[in-house]
Amino acid sequence: MQPAGPVLCVLGELVVDLLPVPEAGAGPEGTAPQYVARPGGNALNVAVAAGRLEAPVRLLARLGTGPLAANLRRHAELSGVDTSGFVDAAEPVSLAVVGVGPDGSPDYGFHVLGAADWQWTDAELEQALPAEVGAVHVGSISSWTEPGSSAVARLVERLSGRSLVSVDPNIRPMLADGPVGATLGNDRAAVARRLDGLVARADVVKVSAEDLGWLEPDAGDLDEAARRWAGRGPALVVLTDGGAPLRIARPGGPVLHREIPRVDVVDTVGAGDSLAAGLLTGLLAAGVTSRAALEAASDEQLLALVDDAALVAALNCTRVGADPPTRAELDAAKDRR
Repeated sequence: MQPAGPVLCVLGELVVDLLPVPEAGAGPEGTAPQYVARPGGNALNVAVAAGRLEAPVRLLARLGTGPLAANLRRHAELSGVDTSGFVDAAEPVSLAVVGVGPDGSPDYGFHVLGAADWQWTDAELEQALPAEVGAVHVGSISSWTEPGSSAVARLVERLSGRSLVSVDPNIRPMLADGPVGATLGNDRAAVARRLDGLVARADVVKVSAEDLGWLEPDAGDLDEAARRWAGRGPALVVLTDGGAPLRIARPGGPVLHREIPRVDVVDTVGAGDSLAAGLLTGLLAAGVTSRAALEAASDEQLLALVDDAALVAALNCTRVGADPPTRAELDAAKDRR
């Protein structure tokens, strides 16, 4: 049961991540690697992270068919996420086969053609929304893949000015362009155009250097890129760059840098999602649920929230897959720093 008051709504896809089990080997011939199925996807990861931080959060997602669908719902529920925004869909659940590089960075192979996640209609979204939306977070594949991305854009347009709007492009190049992207109706120009509309109406944007490298191959200096994105409409831009300092930009202000916590990294799956959840949870707890409130917040207040969000992401990276910390774990880590 979600408490009364403004709710964080997270809108996006549900994905089953198949993660390798290195210690299990790949069989005597090296042809049978073992994987474990874990719940994933940008929206599910953000909602779960927010739920574990004890925020009032509702996940708006189209739950597809297949034997792992029930696991996705249960994963959200166990973290305190309100799943009454789920739509039971006839299309299949999305699947991602994940590889992990030597530095912990993920590599993805997607099996998503005809999946449930990007088939949103206006009626489904309207029905899934709670009565009081404090903030809505959209992004990743479902926000830039038709036909559902048009419905997502219209929802953002309706909520803009009434609730805080957060956008994370979370580009997956294989699905956004090229032969695989084409099967979904995507190419670079179309994806960039759809994201332009969302960013223009966003209050908060979390974008990675990898996203920028794909969207703006000639972006150049990251400070200048953060400043430029803050001039496109958002009141706050947080630019991540792996283990490098975060860049925080507000319209007309200097680009600020914040160091990220140093931890022993197991992998970085879900790190950006955890950071977004930490930031939005902090804003909601501080009563920042409108554009005016965000613009009125001081740099010091926002930097403190960004620091907490970076710690949420760092703690996630100390575990396998997207496994964000609880509120108690975050508070304990804050006491130690």
